Amino acid sequence: MSTRHRTARPERSAGQQARDLLVAAMPLTERRLQLTTVSTAVLEGGDGPPVVLLHGQGEFGAVWIRVITDLARTHRVIVPDLPGHGESVVNDGRIDTETVLTWLGELIDQTCPGESPVLVGHLLGGAIAARYAVRHGDRLSHLVLVDTLGLGSYRPAPSFAFPLMGFVARPTPRTRDRLFDRCFLDMDRVGEQAGEQWQPLLEYALDRARTPSVQAALRRLIPRVAMPAIPSGDLSRLDVLTDLIHGRHDLQVRLGAAEAASARYGWPLHVIEDCRDDPAAERPEAFLDALRTAMQEPREEDSA
Repeated sequence: MSTRHRTARPERSAGQQARDLLVAAMPLTERRLQLTTVSTAVLEGGDGPPVVLLHGQGEFGAVWIRVITDLARTHRVIVPDLPGHGESVVNDGRIDTETVLTWLGELIDQTCPGESPVLVGHLLGGAIAARYAVRHGDRLSHLVLVDTLGLGSYRPAPSFAFPLMGFVARPTPRTRDRLFDRCFLDMDRVGEQAGEQWQPLLEYALDRARTPSVQAALRRLIPRVAMPAIPSGDLSRLDVLTDLIHGRHDLQVRLGAAEAASARYGWPLHVIEDCRDDPAAERPEAFLDALRTAMQEPREEDSA
């Protein structure tokens, strides 16, 4: 009598299972693209003009979950994990500004062939988007910067900086929640409104913060891409329509930085009330209203 042995599938970690739940809850399909040296996880779905969403440092594409369903009704939505974040792996282990900008260019080429997308960037994703637009504004239809790093010197409030350092040094549920409490004006309300997606978001965030490759990516990207201010001469030469969206009570990138950029460069600023540094998660309806206003808002030069 012969016995057949089945090859056991490797068990998914708790973090991977949490991510699976988040992906399953979105009307998007996941695929993997090789973009420069980065094996990139990309979520795509919806129909209409393309919108590319870039998340913040230490995050992952699924953090946009509270706005994706509505946005996918009117747009084709492309949501990558940034290099070294989420499930996007930097194959040679090296990552710098040029790698990230090349990565974004190839992402747009492969997911938006023949089209110019709206590029939306949050925090680190905003800094990457702005630096890309300085060089390739002609490849975009619109740039939307959300609580973006790089518009000025990085000067977070001490009440944010200390929890951030604690979480980076020792990622635990306690340090994570302490930091998230400074990212949201009312974290309990966000959790209640997010419903069954909230716990997977928390679990996957902690899983990624404990992952050495993600830690290495942050050590390389933050000092090179996020913290240095983008030269004002570069920003003044942006040749793509640009809007700012910013949480009123952001402790990480103060509202004053967005107000100064708006005044200096003439970019419309949409302030989200009752919100800190993540409007798409904390006030999704208000964020979507601001985003749609930005994308459809006529400019003086358009009506001239």
